Amino acid sequence: MTISTPHARALAALGHDARLSIFRLLVRAGDDGLRVGDIGEHLELAPSTLAHHLSSLVDAGLVVQEKQGREVFNRVDFPAMHAVLAFLTSECCSRVRVQPTEDAA
Repeated sequence: MTISTPHARALAALGHDARLSIFRLLVRAGDDGLRVGDIGEHLELAPSTLAHHLSSLVDAGLVVQEKQGREVFNRVDFPAMHAVLAFLTSECCSRVRVQPTEDAA
């Protein structure tokens, strides 16, 4: 199954416990972001595992990476996060009604 829409890719990326933990940690870090090693320390993830999950979040457009010297900083793309939230809540409380069905008795 290919996930093609940006919202579906973002939600799929967040559908794994490790990626969700990474994303939430980066949200708490704010605009400063965190170095890869700092994320690994906070979440006790092996470097190869962390690299795989960060790659998924970057590919989904939720995280941006910036190399500063020998360090790679990771930050949440807050406009992308807000776009996903807006998509999820755009029709909140729009009063969709379910039509009653007749019993087949």
